[in-house]
Amino acid sequence: MRIAIVGGGPGGLFLATLVKASDPDAEVTVFERNRADDTFGFGVVFSDATLAGIHAADPVVRDALTEYGVHWDAIEVRLKGERFRCGGMGMAAIARKTLLAVLQERAEAVGATLRFQTEVELEDLTGFDLVVAADGANSRIRERLAAVLEPMVETAAAKFIWFGTTYHFDGLTFVHERSADGVFAVHGYPIAPDVSTFIVETDRESWLRAGLDEFDVSQPPGPSDLKTKQYLEKLFAEQIEGHPLLVNNSRWGSFRTRRTGRWSHGNVVLLGDAAHTAHFSVGSGTKMAMEDAVALAAALAAHDEVPAALAAYEESARLSVEKIQGSARPSLSWWEHFGRYHDTLEPWQFAFHFLTRSISGGKLARRDPAFVAATRTEWHAAHGPAPLETPFRSGGLSLPGRVVDVDDVRDRGLWLAAPDSEYELPSALASLHSGALTGPAVVAVYGGSRLTRTLLAEEARLVAGVPAMVVDDELTPDDAETLLLSGRADLVGRTSGSPDRNPLAGVSRSVGGSV
Repeated sequence: MRIAIVGGGPGGLFLATLVKASDPDAEVTVFERNRADDTFGFGVVFSDATLAGIHAADPVVRDALTEYGVHWDAIEVRLKGERFRCGGMGMAAIARKTLLAVLQERAEAVGATLRFQTEVELEDLTGFDLVVAADGANSRIRERLAAVLEPMVETAAAKFIWFGTTYHFDGLTFVHERSADGVFAVHGYPIAPDVSTFIVETDRESWLRAGLDEFDVSQPPGPSDLKTKQYLEKLFAEQIEGHPLLVNNSRWGSFRTRRTGRWSHGNVVLLGDAAHTAHFSVGSGTKMAMEDAVALAAALAAHDEVPAALAAYEESARLSVEKIQGSARPSLSWWEHFGRYHDTLEPWQFAFHFLTRSISGGKLARRDPAFVAATRTEWHAAHGPAPLETPFRSGGLSLPGRVVDVDDVRDRGLWLAAPDSEYELPSALASLHSGALTGPAVVAVYGGSRLTRTLLAEEARLVAGVPAMVVDDELTPDDAETLLLSGRADLVGRTSGSPDRNPLAGVSRSVGGSV
């Protein structure tokens, strides 16, 4: 079989290695437009829990991380002079340039052909039995086949930029600062003894107020935004002890989550970012691309015909990708709203809110029981009883605990139906703020998705200043406690198993009303 892999990133190189090692008779050629030692960005981070499949397929990544990588177990959150550490978060990172060099060497060792500084189009690859588009999020091959592959993209509101720094972070560290212009946050982690990755996120309003929108991002890759570099070096000077930031095509962007209706057409198949992306706060695009490579190589080994292999590849890999993207959306949303959490939550609650943006407190406790216990201790100090047993009082409404039957608040609240999609949130937010003026004891949010319910509840309590209840019969006690401890809601409502599960049945429209 003759296989062309377009794109010499980690996913494409790993696929070349796996296929050639499995079938020495296969002719595998990797076409990469850049030079062998060109790379944009600084580091690649992997979670220990996600590396088993990659390690089992080939030891090259494990060996590279052992020899050149940096490993840690805890995540640190810094806010308002306080630092919180949560363990059980085993991760390893390596400089992207080092990882590429190791993967190139391994691919060539098993017999793959690597052709750098070579740009190819589909027409140039007609003699190959299989063409793998591993050419990244801006894949030209995917766009050529857009009519049949049906690519989709969602652009986030938050802005981000990648730097490096000579400051050494002990492990994955999240640093939050407010300047005169707004809020800025860092994802920092070590990739070598003398270099750390330094990713900064902010909301669009802060970015504009700081005047950081002046750099022309339409120019070809290469130049970096030096005005932003100076601004951030000054803002985070104390946090990184005066160390400089390092540039490498460092420019602001908005993260684009990509999905593709179909991953293949004929003998052309997508791999990695060309097919899908997920926000870097929960998953590594590199890790996902390499897992795609494992799945595609296994499918090719198990099937004699290319169409059958490509169908098996997509079936086996898509479920994992969709799960990661599902976890990534609440995390990405967190970065779009973190300014309100920074300004309204106590530091201990902010740290818990951040670390539970994609998992529950119970799951977090299995990683670091002491961290979650300390969070509960802070709640006890502020409220007395345990979260679910804490009494609630607002506007004449008095309840013995925080998990309540909706009948107990039926005529005392403003009832809001959460939309199914975030795109429909503006209308619901407008109803929330107009309804809040009537002075309801609580805003009760039902319907929609878990994310849209949470965003409305947070808007009510953190912006409108009205206590919020999330109505959801499917929440476990762990989920309910997480909502309370994190400050996402004040109450959790149950519908008593009513047949239509409609919490609005019988609500007096004269009190708050409904939407």
